[in-house]
Amino acid sequence: MKTGAHLQMRWMELLVAACFVGVSLLVITDSLRVGNAWGSDGPEPGYFPFYIGCLLLGGASWVIVQTLLAWKQDDGKEVFAEKHEFNLMLLMLLPTAAFTAAIFVLGIYVASLIFIAAFMVWQGKYSYSKSIVVGTGISAALFVLFEVWFMLPLPKGFIHAWLGY
Repeated sequence: MKTGAHLQMRWMELLVAACFVGVSLLVITDSLRVGNAWGSDGPEPGYFPFYIGCLLLGGASWVIVQTLLAWKQDDGKEVFAEKHEFNLMLLMLLPTAAFTAAIFVLGIYVASLIFIAAFMVWQGKYSYSKSIVVGTGISAALFVLFEVWFMLPLPKGFIHAWLGY
């Protein structure tokens, strides 16, 4: 982006709404694949996701229509982000992308511990010890919630294999 250049709000609204349209169509399509009716023993697996996908599609479509209708009245001066603000957003995006990649190597619990603790130190200016305690506590709580109570296995890395879990 050039100096003084900025991203207009209407383009971001259309981009986000288009992403929601894509996600909602994916949810609706998959719900139709697995069944979205009410069976003799209750709802089929895609019953609730189907209607949530329909709500998402309706909401995203509404945003697109409103944005396009307001286009002629809008002078295009409403700014989503100036260059320095966009750079700040990238400072949040890059560690989040690294966290997502780390899930495949370290597992979600260890990656979450590191991510939470690092953000507490970096953005919150908390001490290392407090950040590690909070990151460990949250990761442990998530482990108990998903692995023990819900019996829902989440991605694990090599550290979990070393621990025999």
